[in-house]
Amino acid sequence: MFIGHFAPAFAAAAVSPKAPKLGALFIAAQLVDWAFFAFAAVGIEKMRIDPNATVMVPFDLYHMPYTHSLLGTAVWAAGFAVFMWFRYRELAAGVLAGLVVASHWVLDYLTHRPDLTIAGSEPFLGLGLWNYPFIAIPLELAITIGAFIWYVRRTRGPVLPPYILLGVLLIFQAVNWFGPVPQQVSLGLYFQALLAFGIATAFAFWVGNNRKHRRERDW
Repeated sequence: MFIGHFAPAFAAAAVSPKAPKLGALFIAAQLVDWAFFAFAAVGIEKMRIDPNATVMVPFDLYHMPYTHSLLGTAVWAAGFAVFMWFRYRELAAGVLAGLVVASHWVLDYLTHRPDLTIAGSEPFLGLGLWNYPFIAIPLELAITIGAFIWYVRRTRGPVLPPYILLGVLLIFQAVNWFGPVPQQVSLGLYFQALLAFGIATAFAFWVGNNRKHRRERDW
């Protein structure tokens, strides 16, 4: 799952004016992937290309105990929650940010083949929806667009920027689904992933900094 991970960020930003801004929640949504690709670049975690890994994604993610185990994700979520709590001086901001980080493992559980773990070793978990494009594609689009619509309705601000952000996300997702398949892992592949996260997050900061919660006066 790629842009589907941003659905919890949109949802959390829509829940309350006490939530962190959208840009920070976009970081939360992909925090463990930021860490994974950074770790993979220096050999701490590992992946390889396997065309038979799943129908949609040719990545064999065979060693990622620090980012994509349930325990590892929980540690990242707790750390980011504490950071956001102190950053905003608001417990609700920390809780929402932590939940967005934690949502990453849940969404990956739906789509990954069994390569996720509880604490870095067997059993390996994952429902493998990447093997069923007719389920995975509509699901990712539905949760992303649904959360986006809720965010737009619950906030106020310039009309165009959120739709530009959505367009960027959909373009990235189309490339992810239908673009050329990498032939091998490389620093370039890791950089490409991190660049995509960075661009999406930059647009989210732009959108979030120009929108306010419609119920802000009630808090």
